[in-house]
Amino acid sequence: MKTAKDKAAPGPKTRVFLVDDHPVVRQGIRSVVDEEPDMAVCGEAESASEALRLIPERVPDVAVVDLSLKASSGLELIKDIRVRHPQLLVLVLSMRDEAFYAERVLRAGARGYVVKEEGCQLIVEAIRKVLKGQIYLSDHIASKMIGVYVGREKSAESPIEQLTDRELQVFELIGRGIPTREIAVKLHLSVKTIDAHRENIKRKMGIESATELLKQAIEWLRQQDKA
Repeated sequence: MKTAKDKAAPGPKTRVFLVDDHPVVRQGIRSVVDEEPDMAVCGEAESASEALRLIPERVPDVAVVDLSLKASSGLELIKDIRVRHPQLLVLVLSMRDEAFYAERVLRAGARGYVVKEEGCQLIVEAIRKVLKGQIYLSDHIASKMIGVYVGREKSAESPIEQLTDRELQVFELIGRGIPTREIAVKLHLSVKTIDAHRENIKRKMGIESATELLKQAIEWLRQQDKA
């Protein structure tokens, strides 16, 4: 009796590019993807800059991108890929089991959202789905997103949801205790621009002081780590 793998149509393999700053994670995904007869990992990167440099050389069909890259933003990378390589399908990996982030990555141009805890095998399932032109979300995340939308119908949008993607990124870095100048260097922006983002965040969240901003940012990160 033929297995599902035996029945896979012959032909060129789907080329998969991995972007994750943890070598062990990349190795785990590669081992699962390369076992598929119709898929192969064609390249890897540990940062957004390295990914943008290598993608034109490796010409992948699908990029699997970690949302939380240490040296850069996975969310900004998705947007860059969408502009530079609109034909490239993007699937996001995240430690965060949150509809809040899933919604943002889909809006940025990703075609799917996989929580790392769900296991590498689901990545293969997700790749197959996005190749068919579909959106991939686990049942758990999909249920959470439905809950978010239902909740919005009953209540006003929360202050954190009013932040732009860049403001949210700055807010998270503030919560990690990173000074303004270092945030500017990390995001390749001017100190003046970061200060403007800080003021916008304070205004949208009804925060008066820098101390309160830091407190709120730390609390937000603590809640996300618990999620």
